[in-house]
Amino acid sequence: MKNNSILKQYMAKKYFFIMFFPVILYYLVFHYGPMYGVIIAFQDYQFLKGIFGSPWVGLDNFRDLFNNDYFWVVLRNTLLINGYKLLFGFPAPIVIALMINEVARPLLKRAIQTVSYIPHFLSWVVLSGLVIEFLSPSRGPINDVLMQLGIEPVYFITEESWFRSILVASDIWKHVGFNTIIYLAAIAGINPEMYEAAEVDGISRIQKALYITLPSIAPVIIIMLILSTGSIINDDFEQVFNLLNVKVMNVGDVLSTYTYSEGLVRMNYSYAAAVGLFKNIVALILVLSANALARRVNRDSAIF
Repeated sequence: MKNNSILKQYMAKKYFFIMFFPVILYYLVFHYGPMYGVIIAFQDYQFLKGIFGSPWVGLDNFRDLFNNDYFWVVLRNTLLINGYKLLFGFPAPIVIALMINEVARPLLKRAIQTVSYIPHFLSWVVLSGLVIEFLSPSRGPINDVLMQLGIEPVYFITEESWFRSILVASDIWKHVGFNTIIYLAAIAGINPEMYEAAEVDGISRIQKALYITLPSIAPVIIIMLILSTGSIINDDFEQVFNLLNVKVMNVGDVLSTYTYSEGLVRMNYSYAAAVGLFKNIVALILVLSANALARRVNRDSAIF
């Protein structure tokens, strides 16, 4: 009887599942299907012999990985850059959402939202070009200001001391507007009677944000934090690849660009697969740990 009841519930929502089917198919074909290829991380993969004909080497590729001094430099860069992105980039859309929510004029509110999330729909090829031009020592407005003040122009993109800051700032610029939409949607679901009662009590706008808005959207914030935790090890390849140059490799080369260099440039496929597998395992552990912590703090905020 219980099985029949569950089946009836599924049948009642069958059109929703039909709409969801293309998404499932996409992940099966492009994400789960190719997963058998990770076995080359345990092989001395040879292109002509293929996956099933290449000799097995066990954990040799992982031993080479952990004995490679440059791998630890790349891992450090990845953790630092993505740690900064999480530290500064995660609160940014929350703050902007709270500020937009306080804007009284609907037209101004829509204009701010539109301007802020336009960069999300531009590729990193375009945005990287804009960043490079903006910071150019000969044409960039920042260096124009510096020269007007009598300061020598700085080629920020090739300076190790500036490169990580540029990555973090440009990442926030690209994603902050779109992430703001998520929090604005959560804010829109708050019962307006809570604000009306607060106005009767005479509390300020800042107090409304601190004591009503933030606690009400806390479950959404925690879920977004859990999803963002995996990004500490999973960097943005397109961004780094388009901005990286030989002068900042020691501070800018990350796991994804390192995997690209080893796998596609040097054709060291097995070693690159070992790097990718290591990165994904660590990301999974981080997400599961963050979810377990969220479950302890607030069970309703955990994803699973």
